[in-house]
Amino acid sequence: MSAPTPSDLAYVPFVSVDHMMQLVHHIGIETMLRGIAEYVEADFHRWELFDKTPRVASHSKEGVIELMPTSDGEVYGFKYVNGHPKNTKEGLQTVTAFGLLADVYTGYPVLLSEMTILTALRTAATSAMVAKHLAPKGARTMAMIGNGAQSEFQALAMKALNGVDHLRLYDIDSNATEKAMRNLQGWGFTLTACATPEEAIQGAQIITTCTADKQCATILSDNMVGAGVHINAIGGDCPGKTELHKDILLRSDVFVEFPPQTRIEGEIQQMPEDFAVTEMWQVINGTAKGRTSDSQITLFDGVGFATEDFSALRYVRDKLHETGLFQQLDMLADPDDPRDLFGMVQRAKS
Repeated sequence: MSAPTPSDLAYVPFVSVDHMMQLVHHIGIETMLRGIAEYVEADFHRWELFDKTPRVASHSKEGVIELMPTSDGEVYGFKYVNGHPKNTKEGLQTVTAFGLLADVYTGYPVLLSEMTILTALRTAATSAMVAKHLAPKGARTMAMIGNGAQSEFQALAMKALNGVDHLRLYDIDSNATEKAMRNLQGWGFTLTACATPEEAIQGAQIITTCTADKQCATILSDNMVGAGVHINAIGGDCPGKTELHKDILLRSDVFVEFPPQTRIEGEIQQMPEDFAVTEMWQVINGTAKGRTSDSQITLFDGVGFATEDFSALRYVRDKLHETGLFQQLDMLADPDDPRDLFGMVQRAKS
């Protein structure tokens, strides 16, 4: 492939929040969730190509701000993301994000995108892709414990990829459950609002926990979890924040994205450093086993990893030229003579 000319690199495609929402409607949210899941799975297949590091986190008592970088050797990507559980009470999003892809050959950015919506899509797509490998065959009922901003995306991804069509919903805030019930009307679900977590998990083959409070909580206790279920634990995503009693981990086969990060941020932060886990890329490649019996409890300790953001950004980039849902940003100084940046600034005076 020939090197790009300077004129090719002068502008950077930018996907705004408005364009991302239009993209979702243009493609269809279930189709988009399936597409992102395919990209995430494909990148897990080539896991060993990627630079991998735990996200760079700046913690405060209010929350966390993080950078999540990775590269496959040809394209570099990162996401900026925050997690501030207290924001909800102030009418703000708990999570906001944006992301960037860059060409490794030149170092020039090739895509800038909002990722608040895209993170919700990729998190749900990853959960459903993992459940495809780990959940009981024929699972149709999911308990959704925590009915905040992620809940509808999780539900629709599980439906799109795995055929889940019955949701049992619980949140400590009944208004959140009412919101989720309202938003999911007409999407092909049987919806049941539940008064307790114990009620929510009755008859569920998949249990998703997605709560926001930054604390070591016990959303599920050991006696609540019966044999044969798949637990999709995605709410514990930083030090000092968990959702499951550790005895559940002892009874489960635990699957993770990148152990050095999950041991810091996930449910397994409660466990000794040598606590055995299986990496999902190995299951997807067929070098490790996923679900092996009907009675097995599988547990995905999902904290979100940079390769998944990279996959989601790749998916969006591949859709841009067929949809036109982006704008060109003039964010790269591009003088005719690369050595004359000062001259370009001076000429702008006129």
